[in-house]
Amino acid sequence: MAKEKKSVFFCKECGYESAKWMGQCPACREWNTFVEEVVSNNRKNTKISMDFNSKPQRLSEVLLDEEDKVTTNISELDRVLGGGIVKGSLTLVGGDPGIGKSTLLLQVCKNLSDADKNVLYVSGEESAKQIKIRAERIGSFNDKLMLLCETNLNVIEEHIRQLKPDVVVIDSIQTVMSEEVSSAPGSVSQVRECTNILMQIAKGSGISVFIVGHVTKEGVVAGPRVLEHMVDTVLYFEGDRQAAYRILRGVKNRFGSTNEIGVFEMRNEGLKEVTNPSEYMLNGRPENASGSVVACSMEGTRPMLVEIQGLVCKTGFGMPRRTAAGTDINRVNLLIAVLEKRLGYKLSECDAYVNIAGGMRASEPALDLGIVLAIMSSYKDKVIPDDTIVFGEIGLSGEVRAVSMPAQRLQESVKLGFKTCIMPKASLDGLKVPEGIKVIGVSSVREAMTII
Repeated sequence: MAKEKKSVFFCKECGYESAKWMGQCPACREWNTFVEEVVSNNRKNTKISMDFNSKPQRLSEVLLDEEDKVTTNISELDRVLGGGIVKGSLTLVGGDPGIGKSTLLLQVCKNLSDADKNVLYVSGEESAKQIKIRAERIGSFNDKLMLLCETNLNVIEEHIRQLKPDVVVIDSIQTVMSEEVSSAPGSVSQVRECTNILMQIAKGSGISVFIVGHVTKEGVVAGPRVLEHMVDTVLYFEGDRQAAYRILRGVKNRFGSTNEIGVFEMRNEGLKEVTNPSEYMLNGRPENASGSVVACSMEGTRPMLVEIQGLVCKTGFGMPRRTAAGTDINRVNLLIAVLEKRLGYKLSECDAYVNIAGGMRASEPALDLGIVLAIMSSYKDKVIPDDTIVFGEIGLSGEVRAVSMPAQRLQESVKLGFKTCIMPKASLDGLKVPEGIKVIGVSSVREAMTII
């Protein structure tokens, strides 16, 4: 009997299924997200059997063991993961093509195999010889690492059940297909079904699974947004492929913080950790130049010192230009409006450019004071001392508001040799100032302007 097929419409954002096309998804309210796919309707009627291996247990009887997390010996990755790889977890790694996703996971496989862990690396994009060429640049591998070049998920699942590895890497989820779904690999239904099967393998067998996901031109993982909801951890690789540095950011983590980042440097032998990102972010900073100021931003529990550059010049057009690289342009426009309204500077007659040097992207409100001082330093052509660091949030009334973790920011500033810190006066309450740095508290932007 021929298989009965039908067309079904899926929402690319949330995975909502509909029998007809709709302009707006009734679940996530997004527009023009429905795609048509042909699925087979040949599911067999199966009787659910009782699995007595799965029993409810009391929450008080659940024991937490530190061995449930396996370290990768890559401290930057372990920080983003929340201390290591959790057994039975499903992790999604996304990023632009050529950013270093496969290289990082191959290094993880090497470290885990060196730690006597059985690892299975499944590649649906490259041949075994191509992976061998990359592996030789990274180092030597032992027999604990198994390589499988396959796209059929049913075959992959059978190999996993036979080998019973500790960690499985799927590169990538868009190339894997299940025979139960008739649509093409990479489609919404295929990605959703394959991820669901891998999740069952991870949770049922206690195997940690990493899946690589391609990203769209908007920078999100291709396929349904429900894919990110199904996995335990979502990691994104950021940065320019032409640049040497990469930033690994956790946007979802059920086992740790989602604000942590890891910084890596791309080299011929693979990705190398950058243990002190603040130092490399300030590398090459100009001396005695107007429009340059160092600010401190918090990425999770890690303080990051970044150089904020501002350039203000007379506009040659009827409408001034506003450009921002590394931060939110809307935030820059808001701060410029505060300077015009509260301090009376006529910035509407000037073009304004703001840049965060080093390829870092930061949007923490504590950078507001640094952006304002960089703009005004260029506007007045007045140099801010090189040993001065600033941080603070600015409100619409021109007030400088308190920020979180001022003690950690000061400690990082002292470690890199800064002598003066301009910070919110409200953050000084109960703050123990470390030796070697002078702290100046300000309560408004007008007060900060009198210091520089």
